[in-house]
Amino acid sequence: MDGVKVAISNRQKAVKIPTGIRLLVRRCCSAVLTQEEFQGAAEVSVSFVDNEQIRELNHEFRDKDTATDVLSFPLGENGVYDYNNETGAYMLGDIVISVERAIEQAQMYGHSLRREIGFLTVHSMLHLLGYDHEGALKHCV
Repeated sequence: MDGVKVAISNRQKAVKIPTGIRLLVRRCCSAVLTQEEFQGAAEVSVSFVDNEQIRELNHEFRDKDTATDVLSFPLGENGVYDYNNETGAYMLGDIVISVERAIEQAQMYGHSLRREIGFLTVHSMLHLLGYDHEGALKHCV
């Protein structure tokens, strides 16, 4: 792996993003690419939203009118990704995380918000790389 550029935007005002979360997200993205032996540089966009925003996206793109914890929008298919000639990186796609839902789930499962956001980031990165949910998260390439 040649590195990953993670563009992070906070599009919600419901929750203050704790210190260190952005670095955690970048490290999780990088760790997945290293583990998966991704070749070349990569770009990923991560957005923090609230429950209402993710509900709207879930409704628009998945026809499910309910809030969810994370959505993945892969730009690649079958291991082929769009290439950004300006940056020399493969564009993997977008990750959208509901911070409100992450807090709810962290409390429900009895672990930290950091752990929940790390889990959601890794889970979503695997989707961007072509994994899906058949029984467990399996590769669909």
